[in-house]
Amino acid sequence: MFGMNNHNDTSQGSVLRFGPYAFHVRQRLVLEGEQPLRMGGRAMDILQVLLEHAGEVVSKEQLIARVWPTSIVEEINLRVHIAALRRALGDGTNGQRYIIHVAQCGYSFVAPVEQGTSDALHMPAAALTPLHNLPARLTPVSGRDALIGSLVRQMPVCRLMTITGAPGVGKTTVALRVAELLLQYFRDGAWWVDLAMLEDDKPLLDHLLHALNTDFFTLSGRHALLVLDNCDHRRDSCATLVETLLHAAPRLSILVTGREALHIPQEAVHYVPLLAIPKRSTLNSVEEAMGYPAVQLFVNRARARQQGFSLRQQDLSGVREICRQLDGLPLAIELAAAQIDALGLIGLQAQVENGLQLLGQGRRTAEPRHQSMAAAIDWSFQYLTEMEQRVLLRLSVFSTGFTLEAALSVISSVDLAGSRLSAIIEGLARKSLLIQEPNRATARYWMLNTVRRYARDRFERSDDRLELQQRHARYFSHTRNASRRTLLAQAVE
Repeated sequence: MFGMNNHNDTSQGSVLRFGPYAFHVRQRLVLEGEQPLRMGGRAMDILQVLLEHAGEVVSKEQLIARVWPTSIVEEINLRVHIAALRRALGDGTNGQRYIIHVAQCGYSFVAPVEQGTSDALHMPAAALTPLHNLPARLTPVSGRDALIGSLVRQMPVCRLMTITGAPGVGKTTVALRVAELLLQYFRDGAWWVDLAMLEDDKPLLDHLLHALNTDFFTLSGRHALLVLDNCDHRRDSCATLVETLLHAAPRLSILVTGREALHIPQEAVHYVPLLAIPKRSTLNSVEEAMGYPAVQLFVNRARARQQGFSLRQQDLSGVREICRQLDGLPLAIELAAAQIDALGLIGLQAQVENGLQLLGQGRRTAEPRHQSMAAAIDWSFQYLTEMEQRVLLRLSVFSTGFTLEAALSVISSVDLAGSRLSAIIEGLARKSLLIQEPNRATARYWMLNTVRRYARDRFERSDDRLELQQRHARYFSHTRNASRRTLLAQAVE
């Protein structure tokens, strides 16, 4: 036990045993002995359904309805995941069969299954009452099931994992949910340390030991998960601390959150994506729209704010536009949905384009940086270097994506040119304040709407605003004319 401020969690998730395997339902974890099995989230869902109906034939339609409740999928998808599940279990090797196909009917789990509780993690009795200091979650986590399930399966075999992403994307939410689900795996529990408010001059190790009410010798012997949250402003110190802990504490696993990876050996980096938003062409029904995480989150938070709120067919276009304007950022969507009772859906859609002012009425009990989108971005902005801040503000002149060539032509100056400017732009992408479009021959970047509005509000007060706007207009006028000349030349040929 690290300290006395523990909140005992006595809930015991069920465990389904078969052959050498134990499926811990609450943790969505399959162990062979003490070794986690690698399998995809859909395969895990299929396994759970088949285990729940062991000895029975489950039709293909039933499986598809349970595993893909909000999507329309072909039977081939089911067959692919069944095949992956069989490979993961070694189905058919050494004469052991688990899943059989019953022609024209479906699939059946044919091995004996025993049900118990998660004390089967082969840990001491302390695992029944996990130790932790994780903050209580006030709302459910929306739209992150696949990501969280993947991280939960990887964490036991990965000693260092860093979760990165844009301001407001939910890095802390994901990390804490992963820690919750792994409480019973780690004998000595899961421990959260928020570094956001740590003074710059305080030694990081001292802060960590004080927060956990322990000493270094005790910590080094624990089988525990350590969550180091918000490492951005002390990233170098955090990297040094993590390397020290990994070397000195062989049974300690560390989960880090920040805008940028630590860039040290053993680190597995996972980027938290924006919540998926439906395309206009997919707004055919409320059920289809609710299959998208951004819409789910908006509706869930709106219902919590306004009793009787329900999503109607005529609301789909407006809700989609709100989510699109807010980039699919969970924090921004939550802050907007909190205004539904005051503004109504039509008023909210009209106001959401006005900038970040609307997104400044968050929960008073939340951390200051989570009470508004401006505060969330400002917390990241203040830890940039002066040059990085200057470049980010200047890049807000682009209303859409841009290439490095465009940035060099439009925002460069005597002290911001060539390789120096390129390096700063690449660094802003690593810090999740710019998004780099993947799979392109020419690097192309874009800025989230929320970040651009923040940067543009500050940029409007700068002395070089008019000059950069003129350079931007000249560059794109020249680009359009050059494209026309190329098309004309090709037509003549």
